[in-house]
Amino acid sequence: MPRIATSTRYTATAVALHWLLALLIAGAFGVGLYMHDLPFSPLRLKLFNWHKWAGVTILALSALRLLWRLTHQPPPDLPAPAWQRAAGHAAHWALYALFFAVPLMGWAYSSAAGFPVVWFGVLPLPDFVAPDRALADTLKARHGQLAWALAAVVALHVAAALKHHFIDRDGLLQRMRPGRG
Repeated sequence: MPRIATSTRYTATAVALHWLLALLIAGAFGVGLYMHDLPFSPLRLKLFNWHKWAGVTILALSALRLLWRLTHQPPPDLPAPAWQRAAGHAAHWALYALFFAVPLMGWAYSSAAGFPVVWFGVLPLPDFVAPDRALADTLKARHGQLAWALAAVVALHVAAALKHHFIDRDGLLQRMRPGRG
């Protein structure tokens, strides 16, 4: 049963998970863009491992964040037209879906390409699929497409937050600001 929100701010745990995931996603996206066109080299292999470690960490933190969200009701919506509230809720659920879809697709791609995922070089994770070059090519493309979709929804999310802050001046950003209320 979700706890009832008694504040206009998100809980400290929700805020911490939000910003930690934001940093990890931005970092993983940046590393993914950078390493994409690098020639085969020790640096590219290192960056691929970092990218995979970030992806698995994003996946784990996303599961924790979703569990937290399902068991802790967020603060009440700010007054806004119904279409804006609906768009905000749709964008949030799209973010959650992509938080899972992007790393899972990357993991499946790595498995199909024959490269195991070993989290932080210590914990070997099971392969999703058997090595298959054609499947790997398809999954690599889907991973990239989903990553760009996530980037687009994140950009929309940031734009909406900035609109609320600078145009509406409704205090929305204060709800997710790190630190005490």
